[in-house]
Amino acid sequence: MATTLITPMEDRKRLARRLAGGGRGFAEQYGFRVTNNPASLFQVLCLAVLLARRGDFRRAVDGARALRDAGWDSAARLARSRHEDRVRVLRASGQRGDVDAVADVLGDLARTVVDRYRGDLRRLRAAAHHDPAAERALLADLPGVDAQVVDLFLREAQALWREVAPVADRRALVAARRLGLGRSADDLAGLTGGESERLAWLVGALARVELEHRYADVSGRP
Repeated sequence: MATTLITPMEDRKRLARRLAGGGRGFAEQYGFRVTNNPASLFQVLCLAVLLARRGDFRRAVDGARALRDAGWDSAARLARSRHEDRVRVLRASGQRGDVDAVADVLGDLARTVVDRYRGDLRRLRAAAHHDPAAERALLADLPGVDAQVVDLFLREAQALWREVAPVADRRALVAARRLGLGRSADDLAGLTGGESERLAWLVGALARVELEHRYADVSGRP
């Protein structure tokens, strides 16, 4: 498959600025606000869980939206939901496969966040003393959260939790390599001047390019 290699540093920075120019990360492009409050952070975590488990990212987004629109927009509210209601909402949103298992995981996740952190992931950050390795470990100790989910969550949260930057998920790095922007999160951080918010926008845009197969839009070639 054809790729476009941007070699001079200024050209790479120009492309990075264009990709990040929308001023929104992946989650915000699909209607999830990324703000430092309990409801927003938990919605982003649920989105990350579904993105990691679903083959079709659009169905993952639809499932996360459905949970929010059903009124379960926080850990506390989702923790009070009934399993059968979560299954019904997820199925109605187009989820396929073992929806019962997904509904179980999301319920367990919500209850654990409530029990350990009073429904507020900012308390997890405080418990980790803003140490990135400790934050990753505490996140990975939550039900349904593995290393991939941690990366997907922190890809968005790095705009707010600046200590975790730079973070780039696998999809974003695939796009970065194909576009000649670099091979690591550090490479991408170098193109954004070390600004964690701008890095989150760039990484989110790259993930969208890969997931939506939008390379022709970006590079002018298929």
